[in-house]
Amino acid sequence: MTNLSNLISLIKLLFVKDKELYVYIHGITGLYPRNIELYKLALVHRSKPLQLPDGRWTNNERLEYLGDAVLDLAVADYLYHQFPHKHEGFLTSTRAKIVQRESLNRIGHAYHLDAHVRAATHTTSHNSYINGNALEALVGAFYLDHGYKRSQQFIIDRIITQHFDLAELVKTDQNYKSRLIEWTQKYHLTIEYALVDTISDKDNNPVFKTAVIIGGQFAADGTGYSKKESHQNASKRALERLRTDTAFKQQVLSQ
Repeated sequence: MTNLSNLISLIKLLFVKDKELYVYIHGITGLYPRNIELYKLALVHRSKPLQLPDGRWTNNERLEYLGDAVLDLAVADYLYHQFPHKHEGFLTSTRAKIVQRESLNRIGHAYHLDAHVRAATHTTSHNSYINGNALEALVGAFYLDHGYKRSQQFIIDRIITQHFDLAELVKTDQNYKSRLIEWTQKYHLTIEYALVDTISDKDNNPVFKTAVIIGGQFAADGTGYSKKESHQNASKRALERLRTDTAFKQQVLSQ
């Protein structure tokens, strides 16, 4: 069925505009677009929004939000079946390593997404995030275009399998949030992440500041260009404080 669909799409390709984009999307996803407009929108960074016929301005942030959710579900389902005997903490940590900003940026860069993204040239301070954001938006567009089952296969075949060595991945532990959560679970402590502030950098990109609270006590805070990144940075600082500040650690454990 997929081969027939691709054959039909290939025939249609002879008569459509944006042939280069059709071929590019096929190279990444393995399928030709049905609705090319979704993919065009996925490549519109908020720094250079697109004006719709009704006068409204739009960008890829809604597709990015959707793609983030689809990625989380597809990766979680894949790991659940790949590691049937592993506990929840391991699955959460491994999933986070795959969907974390650094990983998505690396994959987006490998697909040269930034070369296709419509963005203002002055967004240099945020350029390192364009690839990851666009990849999530592309997943969101693909989901709307082809449905969840094919999206799941695209994520497994073109994102997980091609860009990760699971055997090596499970040996590393760079997910500070998961490590901190596992530590609090070990000592039966509550943990909370609270958004403290949202500011803008010199290019007007939003920067999030998050505080991590353990056992009702402030542990540390961190900033980032996404809430996920701010959580990671806050967790990293909290782990460092627990490692070096004995008095603080004892105070938390006494709760």
